[in-house]
Amino acid sequence: MPLYREQGVVLRTQKLGEADRIVTLLTSNRGVLRAVAKGVRRTSSKFGARLEPFMVADFQCYEGRTLDTITQASTLGAYGPQITADYDRYRAGSVMVETADRLAEGGPSRELYALLVGALRTLAAGKIPPELVRDGYLLRAMASAGWTPGFEDCVRCGAPGPHTAIAVQLGGVVCEVCRPAGSPRLDPASIDLLRALLAGNWEQALEHGERERGQAAGITAAYTQWHLERGLRSFTVPRL
Repeated sequence: MPLYREQGVVLRTQKLGEADRIVTLLTSNRGVLRAVAKGVRRTSSKFGARLEPFMVADFQCYEGRTLDTITQASTLGAYGPQITADYDRYRAGSVMVETADRLAEGGPSRELYALLVGALRTLAAGKIPPELVRDGYLLRAMASAGWTPGFEDCVRCGAPGPHTAIAVQLGGVVCEVCRPAGSPRLDPASIDLLRALLAGNWEQALEHGERERGQAAGITAAYTQWHLERGLRSFTVPRL
């Protein structure tokens, strides 16, 4: 059977039999891949720890009739231990990998893969609050998928901003004429934060307080789930 090599982020795993696992990965060239890792649940496994959620690995597979089989794996980014050791990082990381899994249903995307690897690296480093890393990733991942939010001019008529009303169903901020009934208004500083997160400007994002972060998080979650056309289970994980 043909062998191939790939790089991928482990999104999730599930038990298979007594010692094996099915590993779901977001790969750089093949999109989402599900493969069997045999014997990885044994304590003697040489690469079981390299195939845990949030890890980035270079791996070798051989093709099977239903599922491919991972035969080798080497670590490219050991982000799993740092993320799972902190509950807030784990919650943020779970939202990120679930979103990547949903977005990758459209096919392979190297940009989506690179965005997730970079976001997990930043999350594991612990220098940026987890909720900001999560929201920055979500906004840029949605933009990569073709749903770029607009936080400057009215997304409906193009009227120059700044505007503070947001309609997630329309794609961003709207003027008073175009504003649908019931659309929320945000503080101007919260709109600034959303712009900073979309641009990946961490220095500017860190200048904002809890109120702005809370408003930005609510809009980001609503925007992401609206365009995915389904809820994300990871958003329901409770805070401690």
